[in-house]
Amino acid sequence: MMGMRRPDVPSVWLTPEKHEPVPAVLLLHGFSSSKERMAQSVGRELLSLGVASLALDLPFHGERDGDVGSLSRNPLALVGAWRSAIAESRDAITWLTAHASVDAERIGVVGYSLGGFLALMAAAEDERLRVVALAAAGDLPDHTPYASLIRGLVNPLRAAERLSGRPLLLVNGRSDTTTRPAQAQRLFDAAREPKTLHWYNGGHWPPASAIAMTARWVAEHLKADSTAQAVRPRRTG
Repeated sequence: MMGMRRPDVPSVWLTPEKHEPVPAVLLLHGFSSSKERMAQSVGRELLSLGVASLALDLPFHGERDGDVGSLSRNPLALVGAWRSAIAESRDAITWLTAHASVDAERIGVVGYSLGGFLALMAAAEDERLRVVALAAAGDLPDHTPYASLIRGLVNPLRAAERLSGRPLLLVNGRSDTTTRPAQAQRLFDAAREPKTLHWYNGGHWPPASAIAMTARWVAEHLKADSTAQAVRPRRTG
């Protein structure tokens, strides 16, 4: 990602062809996924609404070296990867705020599954993220091993409380067995207004209609202009 402290983070940058600065959104993917899935789904929807997006490959994912499966077997590696992801997300926000084509006052984040947990924690620590949309994310699972220790590192409920008036959207599946509905409901209940919880009929990956709805919600809350005609998809990193 050009101009960032960590130039080795692969990313996809999609931006409308506009003469004035536009809103932009950081896209964070789920476990064992990649930047392309986010860019080709919600990123393309945002682009059609006049919103730029930056999708990252998280540590151990996509084009980056590493065995993603090892994270579940090595708690120290998992903690290290999480801290790296938080730092890289912060760098990405800084990159967006400094980009000439981006309105630094209109930056949001969309996270899916693992990326949803990451997006929430990043937003709790960084008020430059004005809008937060999470898909297939929620509180920690019931009966999480060492829950008290894990909440010292990742506490979604506390993070939701810290959004302090920034709009929050949760998009969750009624039949999701990875992030169960009860987890989503706990997170929603912990968050302050303004907040919206949208249920779709399906499992862990949202249907196209829910992805399009999420993009519209983000664009509306960032007050995007959808009159852009041409687009410039670019890969950086």
